[in-house]
Amino acid sequence: MTDARSDLLPVLSGPPSERSDAARNRAALMTAAQRLIARDGIRAVTMAAVAAEAGVGKGTVFRRFSSRQGLMAAVLDHSEAVWQASVLSGPPPLGPGADPLDRLVAFGRSRLETTLSHVDLIRQASGGLAGRSHPAYAFAVMHLRYLLRELEVAGDLPLIAVALMAPLETPALDAEIVHDEQFVDRVHAGWVDLVGRVVKR
Repeated sequence: MTDARSDLLPVLSGPPSERSDAARNRAALMTAAQRLIARDGIRAVTMAAVAAEAGVGKGTVFRRFSSRQGLMAAVLDHSEAVWQASVLSGPPPLGPGADPLDRLVAFGRSRLETTLSHVDLIRQASGGLAGRSHPAYAFAVMHLRYLLRELEVAGDLPLIAVALMAPLETPALDAEIVHDEQFVDRVHAGWVDLVGRVVKR
């Protein structure tokens, strides 16, 4: 069984053809931003704070990311690239090697948890529009289409995949007040029920 890699858009992997020193600077800035988020929260992350944490001048951060929103988008894309790698080559059931239905169920749980853990970052990166970048969203939709084809689901797969993505994205989840473990369990159970109706298993 082939994996989704050949059917998907290129994964997020950072800017191509960087000089080694530029790549090192970018990695240092990304690490500094992630460290600040983990330690002090998303609102503490400013261009000046990242520069100080990374031990570089503030101008270096502005030249690399242009704005705070650009920095947040880069941090979000980095986290998306890590998640995509787990989908494409990580351990099953999210990664290859499991039954397609098990992978689909694992995808829903993983995407839901990732969205909730990054909800503030997604808002900051999108300027309040509460959505991921198009390449990140397109990857998830294309992976769903791949799994639906593996399960021999009939119908308009692009439309079905988009419909299955909707409950896992920030706009739908923002409608709820409390995001706790019971909330995650409830949303995932509802999503699995929806998948069962689509897959008819």
